[in-house]
Amino acid sequence: MQHSLMNWIVFVPLIASLAACASSPPGSPVKWAIAIHGGAGTLERDAPAAELQAYRTALDEALTLGRDALARGDAALDVCEAVVRMLEDNPLFNAGRGAVFNEQGEHELDACIMDGSTMQCGAVAGVRTVKHPITLARKVMEHTRHVLLMGDGAEQFATSMEVERVPNNWFDTEKRRRVLEEVLKKRAETGALEQPTDKKFTYGTVGCVVRDSKGHLAAATSTGGLTGKRWGRVGDSPIAGAGNYADAFGAVSGTGTGEQFIRHAVARTITARMQFGGETVAQAADAVVFHTLQPDDGGIIAVDRNGNLAAVYNSGGMYRGLADSNGRFEVRIFED
Repeated sequence: MQHSLMNWIVFVPLIASLAACASSPPGSPVKWAIAIHGGAGTLERDAPAAELQAYRTALDEALTLGRDALARGDAALDVCEAVVRMLEDNPLFNAGRGAVFNEQGEHELDACIMDGSTMQCGAVAGVRTVKHPITLARKVMEHTRHVLLMGDGAEQFATSMEVERVPNNWFDTEKRRRVLEEVLKKRAETGALEQPTDKKFTYGTVGCVVRDSKGHLAAATSTGGLTGKRWGRVGDSPIAGAGNYADAFGAVSGTGTGEQFIRHAVARTITARMQFGGETVAQAADAVVFHTLQPDDGGIIAVDRNGNLAAVYNSGGMYRGLADSNGRFEVRIFED
C-alpha cells in the first residue's frame, strides 16, 4: 500500500510536468524563449481566488517584461536580470522585498546569475541592505575575478559598486513575520533545531532562464532562504551548478529544498545529461526531479539551446510562466 501511494504521489505531478515540458507548437524555429518561476512553495488550491489571481498577475507582468525585451532583441543576461529585479520588488515572493525572516527577525538574501555563452557567473550570499541582490551578483561577475561573495564582504563590495541600498526592514512584510512567529513557536514547543516539515516554511525563490535571439543562454535566481534559518545558513540559489546554472546546452533555475539541490548539483546535472547523455531538456529535467530528488523537494525551470522549455516540479505546485517567439505565453501555479 505504501509503495502504491508513493507511486501515486510521484505520478500526479509527473503528468503535469510532461505537459509543461512540451516544445512549442510546430512551426518556424524558436528565435527566443523564456521561463520564470516564483517558487515551488505555493498557496493551496482552495486559497482565496483573489490571492491566487495576485500571483498570476505578478507572473504575467514579469513574463511580459521578459517577452517584450526578447522580442526587441535584448540579450539573455540583461533580460534575466531585469525580470528577477521585478520579482525581487514584488512582496508576494521570497526574494528581495517579501523575503522570509531568519531566526533573529532579519533578512539575509542570496542570488546568482550566469552567462551560458561565456560560463561567467557571479553570486552573493547573506546580504542585508542590497535592494536588488541579482544586480550585485552580476557586478561580482563583471567587476571581480570571483564567483561568490558573502556577508560583510558582499556588503562592502556593494558600497564600492554604489548599488541601491535599503534598510534591512525594507524587506519586511506582515505575512512573512506571521510565518516566522509560527516557526519560532513550534521550535520553542518542541526544542527541535530542524526546520518544520511543512514546505511552506522551507522554500521559496524566484528565477528566470532565457535563450535570446542570438542563441545565448542565461540563468538568474534570487531568494530570501528559509524562514527561521540559523547560523548564516546558505542554500542552493547562489551556488552555481546547484540552484542556478547556464552553459552552451541549457540554462536552469531551481526552487525547493536547497540542501538537496546542492547535494545533487541539480542544475548542472540537468545540462550534463543533455550534454553527455543526449537527453532532451524535458527528459533531463524529469530524470533529476522525479528520480534523483525526493517527492516534494521542489522543481526547476529550464531552456535548451534550441529554445525548448521545461517547467518540472514534484511539489503541490510551482509559480511559473513560459513564453517564446512562436506565440507561446502561459502562466500557471498548479498542473492545470
